[in-house]
Amino acid sequence: MTENTQQQTAATTELPTQYTPAEVEGPLYERWVERGYFEADAKSEKPPYTIVIPPPNVTGSLHLGHAFQHTLMDALVRRKRMQGFEALWLPGMDHAGIATQNKVEQQLAEEGKSRHDLGREEFVERVWQWKEEYGGRILGQMRRLGDGVDWSRERFTMDEGLSRAVQTIFKKLYDDELIYRAERIINWCPRCLTAISDIEVEYQEDAGELVSIRYGEGEESLVVATTRAETMLGDTAVAVHPDDERYKHLVGKQIKLPLTDRTIPVVADTHVDPEFGTGAVKVTPAHDPNDFAIGQRHDLPSLSVMDEHGVITVHGPFLGLDRFEARSAIVGALKEQGRIVAEKRPYMHSVGHCSRCKTTVEPRLSMQWWVKVGPLAQQAGDAVRDGRVKIHPEDMSRRYFDWVDNMHDWCISRQLWWGHRIPIWYGPNGEVVCLGPDDEAPTGEGWTQDPDVLDTWFSSGLWPFSTLGWPEKTPDLEKFYSTDVLLTGHDIIFFWVARMMMFGLYAMDGQVPFTTIALTGLVRDEFGKKMSKSNPNAVDPLDWMDAYGSDAVRFTLAKGANPGADVPIGEDWVQASRNFANKIWNATRFAMMNGATIEGPLPDASQMSATDRWILSRLNETVAQVDAYYEDFQFAKLSESLYHFAWDEVFAWYVELSKTTFFAGGEQAKVSGRVLGEVLDVMLRLLHPIVPFVTDTLWTTLTGGESLVIADWPKDSGFRDKAAEEEIELVQRLVTEVRRFRKEQGLQDAQKVPARLELAGTALVAHEAAIRQLLRLQPEGEGFAATASLPVAGATVSLDLSGTIDVAAERKRLAKDLAAAEKEKAQAEGKLGNEAFLAKAPDNVVDKIRTRLAKAEEDIARIQAQLERLPQA
Repeated sequence: MTENTQQQTAATTELPTQYTPAEVEGPLYERWVERGYFEADAKSEKPPYTIVIPPPNVTGSLHLGHAFQHTLMDALVRRKRMQGFEALWLPGMDHAGIATQNKVEQQLAEEGKSRHDLGREEFVERVWQWKEEYGGRILGQMRRLGDGVDWSRERFTMDEGLSRAVQTIFKKLYDDELIYRAERIINWCPRCLTAISDIEVEYQEDAGELVSIRYGEGEESLVVATTRAETMLGDTAVAVHPDDERYKHLVGKQIKLPLTDRTIPVVADTHVDPEFGTGAVKVTPAHDPNDFAIGQRHDLPSLSVMDEHGVITVHGPFLGLDRFEARSAIVGALKEQGRIVAEKRPYMHSVGHCSRCKTTVEPRLSMQWWVKVGPLAQQAGDAVRDGRVKIHPEDMSRRYFDWVDNMHDWCISRQLWWGHRIPIWYGPNGEVVCLGPDDEAPTGEGWTQDPDVLDTWFSSGLWPFSTLGWPEKTPDLEKFYSTDVLLTGHDIIFFWVARMMMFGLYAMDGQVPFTTIALTGLVRDEFGKKMSKSNPNAVDPLDWMDAYGSDAVRFTLAKGANPGADVPIGEDWVQASRNFANKIWNATRFAMMNGATIEGPLPDASQMSATDRWILSRLNETVAQVDAYYEDFQFAKLSESLYHFAWDEVFAWYVELSKTTFFAGGEQAKVSGRVLGEVLDVMLRLLHPIVPFVTDTLWTTLTGGESLVIADWPKDSGFRDKAAEEEIELVQRLVTEVRRFRKEQGLQDAQKVPARLELAGTALVAHEAAIRQLLRLQPEGEGFAATASLPVAGATVSLDLSGTIDVAAERKRLAKDLAAAEKEKAQAEGKLGNEAFLAKAPDNVVDKIRTRLAKAEEDIARIQAQLERLPQA
């Protein structure tokens, strides 16, 4: 054992021979938290770097989408912390109005009660109790993943400070006439009994019916088609295109509405597509957003025909029927009158469903509170156009502009009890008062507060600044706003990103909420299919963490993260990442046992071997490459670069090439040991943001340092040695070619073969010992008779395979393979030479045959070369 080896033995014995993530990750994470590594200091003179976590629902648990985005955010923040920034990654949760209220209502239902039995105040208290007992499970799961968030700053959208922020901005918007109350069409859930946002509506193809109904009589009649026959009870017009010659004689006239005693007008409106269906559409302003717009243009009345439960309220034979029961009854009544012209069942069409309870959503005219988004959306668009905010990848900007430039006013009221109650009070004489957080509620008989609460997205739209203390001018707000990066999925760019932009610019006097929007794709299964709880492809990331460790899950997710693109992931890929973590552990442990050290200064390049200079050159190139990829949010490329450097260049080549040096001992072994220590030190730092647990454990053992979390990020020293890189490339070419030949001859990896190396006149001379070690080549010895010679990289490797393989059996096997390849070639050539076949065969079939021919020709050349290399029998 060499002196260097002895010095490393004590440290290495601290490391188990096998890496067991379950024994390392939990205790190590708690140590990071206890030591305050993730806590940011608002008084620090370091430059700030801030990310606020997209707040998960208090009802939620960690899914692969969370794990994916959290891995990337954690990597960004960990790197910036190592680069000397005062890095803040702020955690928190969203109160999830509908989802949380549903959870508690389900509990009450099991007790035979409803929220109305408790009353509003007691019900809200019950929700808070549920939140304390069951909510926030995801926060513990974030710890499991290794999220380096500042837990001392954890926020909740219903906490006192954020509630104050919500009331403050509502009052400000109201006073600036950017919030108003109006009757408009909204998405209504008859089960949850509340308006819901567009993002809470899930569309799916349902098997419905398309019914064509004749309105009017004789020459003054027309046919309309509908999938919702029950809404005809609320029709107040039929619309046609003004240029449609078929109906010009009817425009302005009244026609009888079937099943009622009403007549309705025929109006001309450019919204109607004359090429679709009959070119005539029924207009129900109270139950369809497009119809509502037509009604507004033509001053039509809006007749609501259903209550909040979706039950018909129109007097007559359908009163009290559920909307779906009424649909069948109305079609039956129309048939009796001979007004059904055509029916199609099933008719597949897109239908909106409540994302919480899956109930079919009902468009409904309702009095609600709205944000006038025009001026706010203009600012949100301008901030990206003038470069104050950059969207990455840049081609996603178009989708952002499509949304903010065409945004409709936003319905912000919800008919719930859990959430931020709208701070509007109504007086006995029609007074309407908006209160700020410091205003006293009006007293006296007849004053009541608006019963609705605000859309959850309203409070989460304030997240980048409310979490830092706004509306107060706090040290956190001054230090950490604007935040640096918003990293989120491209699927919520419309619903959350745009709202944060609008509110941030408005509340913070034009100061943007974040300077970069980094958009990710969605996590899918290995076949590219969307994961969902209703499909068997859904994966709980905790199961994979249990089986393979958090580092393996993180590395797999990062390795698939191309900007804006969806991320396919399968268990085999997580297993491969687990193998990578094990390789890092085993190879680093081996290196430390054999002389790797960071003791003393790095030797001068003149003292180093070409192998040493090569790996340091590659190391610095990798540092530069990884830095460039981080700045461009190219997580997949930086992960691949690190994987290639660690597995291929460090472990597969440098460590293997250096073994003869280490085993020989002496001064050169000390130099190479110091170089290897340097490489491992920097490599572990580079890997740490993606795979924090295994790297921190190894690095602290290697260096004696406190933790990689607070270590310095490596810098490119500028050292490059192209000559050394070219020299080692020659070694790699020679070793690779001889390995390939050995495999072709059926030799085992460990099988030793006598060989003559003719390296004179090449740079390979200095590497003969390493080459022999890598290739298991023995000195030629007495009686050496070369049976194969391989010219590679200006050198020649002659091998004596006599006694190592059964030459006759090998010739017989190769002859059989050659005959099969020649037969395949002949068949392919026969088909490609047949003009009749080529004239009839599809292009893809012909392409496959050409591919088969090329493969057969390659096989023939390879097998013939193998036969030529075999010794004569």
